Amino acid sequence: MLVQQPVIILKQNVERTQGYEAQRSNIAAAKALAEAVRSTLGPRGMDKMLIDGTGDVTITNDGITILDEISVQHPGAKMVIEVSRTQDEEVGDGTTTAVILVGALMEQAETLLNKKIHPTVICRGYRMGMQKALEILQSMASPTDPYNKDVMKKIVQTAITGKSIEDVKDKISEISVEAVMKVANTDGNKVTVNEDDVKIKKHTGGTMDDAELIMGCVIDKTRVNQEMPRRVTNAKVALVQKELEIKKTEVKSKIKISSTEQIEAFAEQERAALKEMADAVAASGANVLLCQKGIADAAQFYLAKAGILAVEDVPEADMKFAARALGANIVTKAEDLKKSDLGIAEQAEQLEDADMIVISGAKNPKTVTILLRGSTYYLVDELERAVVDATRVVMDAMEDGLFVPGGGAVESELAVRLRDYAVKVGGREQIAIEAYADAFCAIPITLAENSGYNPIDKLVELKKAHAEGNKNFGLNVYTGKLVDMQKEGVIEPIRCKRQAIQSSEEAVEMLLRVDDMMISQSAKNTPPEPME
Repeated sequence: MLVQQPVIILKQNVERTQGYEAQRSNIAAAKALAEAVRSTLGPRGMDKMLIDGTGDVTITNDGITILDEISVQHPGAKMVIEVSRTQDEEVGDGTTTAVILVGALMEQAETLLNKKIHPTVICRGYRMGMQKALEILQSMASPTDPYNKDVMKKIVQTAITGKSIEDVKDKISEISVEAVMKVANTDGNKVTVNEDDVKIKKHTGGTMDDAELIMGCVIDKTRVNQEMPRRVTNAKVALVQKELEIKKTEVKSKIKISSTEQIEAFAEQERAALKEMADAVAASGANVLLCQKGIADAAQFYLAKAGILAVEDVPEADMKFAARALGANIVTKAEDLKKSDLGIAEQAEQLEDADMIVISGAKNPKTVTILLRGSTYYLVDELERAVVDATRVVMDAMEDGLFVPGGGAVESELAVRLRDYAVKVGGREQIAIEAYADAFCAIPITLAENSGYNPIDKLVELKKAHAEGNKNFGLNVYTGKLVDMQKEGVIEPIRCKRQAIQSSEEAVEMLLRVDDMMISQSAKNTPPEPME
């Protein structure tokens, strides 16, 4: 009689979770991440203090920053963080909203799974709900002139209200809008903006009010010689790739020197070669030199004597940025410089309190720099995150030319309209679409909670207002009243909402379809075999 032998397919160190347990695990992970960031949503959201393994502290209420800093091991949670990361890369804002939506959709799905509704039915209903939600969102959008500064400032202020830098939001919105509009390209009716054309530089020292827009570039270097001028007006900037030094020969050779005269001749020849390089820079009319490589001491002396402010070892990326900002050409050697290669700016100076060269006052810059200051590293870092959000939402709004109301107005409208749509669909998908609609209530509920109001009361009021046709009504978190968000100036680019709706549904759909998780444990986590 044959004895049945067990068939082992998976290795010993593979942890396997199947069926509802796998779905429950992903649902719990998504809900936990949403819970971690939901208290940061809205103008009255709170900040998080994050300390990494080295003791570095980060204080922020930026969703993607929080999720990037915390250590996550669960694979489902990593997918939720990927949603937030995609939201940040694509539109620059709305990361917290996207994660809260994922958590709410998973929570609604858990209820449906408990009712024995199959995951594929839920996914199909969610997909239908998303497509309808995008239609409703489009119908709520209002067009705007891409170069309407008032509208763009309101969009920026909506994005940065509630952050630590709220005291300077008027100045930041002014700078951000001006910076993006300066580098925007218009082709017919289409506006495009390259986010790399707006560079943000930060410096600890001074106050947040000292933030400024530089029509030019900022180089994190100092002049190579103290005899050089600290400040140059009517700057004519030369950009040179090769070093102003005597280069070693590539061929191995020996030179026999038998007298001091020969040594002096060699030194004199070297000085003459370096003087020739410095004279070539001066002859072109340049009074500022940015060199990608090094500058020899003798060359520094001759440049300083000619009144030229020189900077060495400038990174290639900064060279290319400066060329676009100043309208200059990068030349290979100093001897190749011509007057037409020079960039023009009003002034170039080395800051007194920072190792920075600021070249400002370019006439028609293709790139600009925003210089930020603050009293502490933490404050400057948070200010930088806010300015990144501000510039990105302006780019989104200018490129699309559409905006929607904020303050939970979009989510409240979707919750009401999607329920009406679900009735027309019928079948089991109707239940899934209704659950999808209810998930959007998480945003106004969170806004009310973070502002100290009763979330149920405010949600009921919002649903009533939207059912009566007030599609732009949202919650004023300062007064607790429902107001027309468009008239209040609380508006957002349509792209932020569209991306959050799409990415959250797609991530949830992918997670719900998982019914088997096989996790290979690393060797170091595997207990050792017992010794015989």
